[in-house]
Amino acid sequence: MIARILRFLLGAVFLYAAYTKLSQPLSLFALSIDSYQLLPDYAVFAVAYTLPYLELALGLLLIIGWGLRWVATAAAIILSVFFILMLRSYGMGMTIDCGCFGVGESLSYKTLIRDGLLLASAILLAFLDFKKHRQTAGDVRIQ
Repeated sequence: MIARILRFLLGAVFLYAAYTKLSQPLSLFALSIDSYQLLPDYAVFAVAYTLPYLELALGLLLIIGWGLRWVATAAAIILSVFFILMLRSYGMGMTIDCGCFGVGESLSYKTLIRDGLLLASAILLAFLDFKKHRQTAGDVRIQ
């Protein structure tokens, strides 16, 4: 039951994030990525172009539940990268757009709390599904 709620919650968040980014001009999202001051221009545009489609795929796969262990793990890895970058930028005192849901949301302690909870949810979901799979595999071996 908890895993199902986490699946739908995370899936909806990833779908919403993809939708907001895809509904805005690519250059606006690229500006949000560039504000973190980590990537060269060509990489900024590559990330701006591909990330929304990756989020769309993750959102759909989470909701469907296909390959959940691996999809939840991928979501946790991506959210970890986002969270680390946000922590770094916030710690450096950068007043930038977080870019989480397209343009228009400032990086703040609220976005850090929200993204930290999303990361914890993805880790828990992956853990629960790995545990479920391990128990199921154990049941098969006993028979």
